[in-house]
Amino acid sequence: MAAFLQRSLFFLVYSALAHTVFSGILRPHDISKWPKPPCHLYQPLEPFYEADCPNVTAYVCAKNNHIYQNECFFCIDKWEFGADVQFEKYGKCN
Repeated sequence: MAAFLQRSLFFLVYSALAHTVFSGILRPHDISKWPKPPCHLYQPLEPFYEADCPNVTAYVCAKNNHIYQNECFFCIDKWEFGADVQFEKYGKCN
């Protein structure tokens, strides 16, 4: 009886781990479905507004291969330079 319980427990743990590992590996991630940064949250309140972006590292890559520390810095540059700054993906540029 104890051997049956050990085998059942082993099978349940192994199948759960295998599903977790292989479902992430085999499924490709479509970066085109990632949401773009919510730049409306960082819109300047006044023309000479000093942005106070948090010191958080969550890299954002722009289409011009410029890496921003986080989406706040990306959005501030987007407001300043307009169409020259476009979102590519989250993370460092390749």
